[in-house]
Amino acid sequence: MNIIANILVVLVAVLHLGFLALEMFYWDHPFGRKRFGMTPEYSKASASLAANQGLYNGFLAAGLVWGLITGDASVKIFFLVCVVVAGVYGGLTTRRTILYIQALPGLLALISVYITG
Repeated sequence: MNIIANILVVLVAVLHLGFLALEMFYWDHPFGRKRFGMTPEYSKASASLAANQGLYNGFLAAGLVWGLITGDASVKIFFLVCVVVAGVYGGLTTRRTILYIQALPGLLALISVYITG
C-alpha cells in the first residue's frame, strides 16, 4: 500500500510541475491561451500573476519530492494538505474543474499516505 501512496504523491508532484510550466512559461503563448480560454491581451496583462502562481505550484511539487526522498510521511501530509486547500479554494473561486484536477488527486494521495503513514 505504501507503494501506491508514493505513486499517488509522485502523480500529484508531476501535476504541479505541469501547472508550474503552464503558468510560468506558456501562459502568454497560444497553448496557454487556448488551455485557459484567454485573449492575447488578457494573457499578456496577467502573465506576472500567473508566473507567481506557477512558482507556488513549484514549491508544492518540491515539498512533495522532499517528502518522497526523505520518506517522511508528515512532510508529504503537510504538502498534500496544502495542495487540497489550494485546490478547493481554486475550485470555489476560479473554476470548478480545479476541484477535480488538483484537489481530488491531492485528496486521494493524502488519504493513501495517511493510511500507510
